[in-house]
Amino acid sequence: MNSKFSIILLLLVSYFSPAQTIEQLKAETKKIYDANYTMDFDGVANLTYPAIVEHFGRTKFLDKLDNDYQNEKYRMRIQLEKMVFQYGEIQKIEGKMYCIISYRNPARYFYETKLDSNTSLIEANFLREKDQTKDVTFEPKRNSFNVRRISKLIAIADATTKNEWKFMNMDDVEQRTLSKNILDDAVKKQLGL
Repeated sequence: MNSKFSIILLLLVSYFSPAQTIEQLKAETKKIYDANYTMDFDGVANLTYPAIVEHFGRTKFLDKLDNDYQNEKYRMRIQLEKMVFQYGEIQKIEGKMYCIISYRNPARYFYETKLDSNTSLIEANFLREKDQTKDVTFEPKRNSFNVRRISKLIAIADATTKNEWKFMNMDDVEQRTLSKNILDDAVKKQLGL
């Protein structure tokens, strides 16, 4: 009787664990998006995969985030307050949990100095490469660019995160580059990166 109870309990736990994991992932995804939307850089740092923050050092990482959103050249703002996230399959690879999350994430870049036709072309190309999109529109009256992009986060839960979901932001050029060193080839292949 006791062994039957143990087997049923084990089956129930294994059945409900993935659902709890996806619910936890959804909650953490919303938190990191909200932190980016409201420019809560401490919140972003707390939800970023530790190896990324450690690479820069926390203070420099926070300065980098601030500079990414506002600098001498432009101010960047995320346009949509609420987002629809698309979650890939949660995969367990070498004892770590991974999930790729994608979503439409338009941003507007307001430039501090007036752009002429030449400089607007240069900046449009810069934004296309930086945000990995072809959908960049210059609005001369607002001296700004509307950038329609598909953003991607890599969610990871492992020993370094105490098995809590943390994120790599693939919109960030430096995080994209660092992810190539943090994730080994087998993981990248299995995740389709």
